[in-house]
Amino acid sequence: MESRYKEGTEVYAKVNPSQKLIVRRYIDRIYYCKIKENPMLKELVYFERELLSDSTIES
Repeated sequence: MESRYKEGTEVYAKVNPSQKLIVRRYIDRIYYCKIKENPMLKELVYFERELLSDSTIES
């Protein structure tokens, strides 16, 4: 299955769209993301349906 967001893509979680995330990995339909402003914090995990991209927010 092809992922919608590639590694390195900037995305936002639907629950917190003000926090920018960077996709680090995509494995078994799960996205592993780092917080853009503080990449040393713990990694966050999301399903594709829980994420938004810039193009999704602007529409």
